[in-house]
Amino acid sequence: MSSSSSAAITNRRWVTLIVVGLAQLMVVLDATVVNIALPSAQADLGFNDGQRQWVVTAYSLAFGSLLLLGGRLSDLLGRRRTFSIGLIGFALASALGGAAGTFGWLVAARALQGVFAAILAPTALAVLTTTFTIPKERARAFGVFGAIAGAGGAVGLLLGGVLTEKLDWRWNLYINVVIAVVALVGAYLFVPQTTRSGARPRLDVPGTVLVSGALFGLVYGFSNAETGGWDAPLTWGMLVLALILLVTFILWQQRTAHPLLPLSIILDRNRGAAYLSVLIVGTAMFAIFLFVTYYLQLTLGFSPIETGLSFLPMIGMLVLAAQLGTNLLVPRFGPKVMVPIGMVLGAIGMVYLTALDESSTYAANVLPPLLVLGFGIGTIMPASMQMATLGVDRQFAGVASALVNTAQQVGGSIGTALLNTLAATAAADFLLTHTPVTPQTAVQAAITSYSTAYSWSAGFFAFGAVMSALVFRRRGQGLSLANAHLAVSEPDEVPVLAH
Repeated sequence: MSSSSSAAITNRRWVTLIVVGLAQLMVVLDATVVNIALPSAQADLGFNDGQRQWVVTAYSLAFGSLLLLGGRLSDLLGRRRTFSIGLIGFALASALGGAAGTFGWLVAARALQGVFAAILAPTALAVLTTTFTIPKERARAFGVFGAIAGAGGAVGLLLGGVLTEKLDWRWNLYINVVIAVVALVGAYLFVPQTTRSGARPRLDVPGTVLVSGALFGLVYGFSNAETGGWDAPLTWGMLVLALILLVTFILWQQRTAHPLLPLSIILDRNRGAAYLSVLIVGTAMFAIFLFVTYYLQLTLGFSPIETGLSFLPMIGMLVLAAQLGTNLLVPRFGPKVMVPIGMVLGAIGMVYLTALDESSTYAANVLPPLLVLGFGIGTIMPASMQMATLGVDRQFAGVASALVNTAQQVGGSIGTALLNTLAATAAADFLLTHTPVTPQTAVQAAITSYSTAYSWSAGFFAFGAVMSALVFRRRGQGLSLANAHLAVSEPDEVPVLAH
């Protein structure tokens, strides 16, 4: 191959990274960008506070429960085809949501967004996994992709604030159409289509039904715990049902000839530790974006745009850490060292946030822990995402990638339910012991509730530090990052570069 041809292929890979990065950003930020728009949408469409949560829950239920199916479809139908279907469907669902004239219409559109996000997100990561097979390029690409995954929530807060204040709440949905069109053109031009030379594997329909039902029950159970309480029969009923379906799914995967998820994927120590790390970060990050946003707006009086801008330094630190980690530190020290360090930094940042009170200022008291948290998350996410898909046969790259998104989504659901409940309980206990209730005690109760959420999140990060230090293999044990290119080449799937 000539040097000019090699350079063209290399350039093509980096443009592919931009395309899949746009898709990933769209999916991740859509989980938070709509939150900023909810008050305006509620006033416009006239739904009540009890109904409001379904605008968020409808998306997370569809997204979380169908992720493994979406990942497997990309294995069976081809990356570019599935990626394009996800982009087109997500854009159409977003356009429907933006044009919503009733509450039911908006919720249905959000659920449809979740369906196509479940196709799009794992396919984007699978494209990345099978495109970048040279170790140094793979590390750099996963650094960028991991930074996008970690920073998407904060970007959503900023973008939501700008669009809601300057345009209209509907543009929080319409903006996806613009992003999707750009990504779709890029996908057609730069993402290679794949053709399968061997027999096409069959879809494991019973396994798909079982795991989709289990994930639906898990996400719904935690969502219901947030609104209906942990003692609600529906909460425990759905969680118990999810557990039963999950156990049945595992037993089925051991006996079927065409498993949806070969258990060897998750039983590998490095990959298992990577999935758990992503789940823990998803759980703990909820405290950053929700409770810090509450604190900035309700206690310090920031506007939505100011709140979004406040997270930019954290994003910058996250991107810096992601690039340093994947290009220099992870190849040298491995995830067994770097992921625990990131977890410890996350715990330190959360403990730092517990000191906030009504006299705190952004520059002196909020900015430093956000920088620490940004560096910590930027150290954890790219290394974990890279290890989560390393060594997986190309024919299962989609479903392995889907597990990363599933871990992040389930972690977010746990964080939403658990931390909200703990925070609300802390606020109620504070008010019971500080009577009569005055505006001052109400402010103190809110700050106490935020501090409780930060403390628990610090505990999650501390657990993650111990878990990752114990479970990740030492460098040199098993498959390493250095031979990643040997693990993703599979002769039965050939990229077709011509269009």
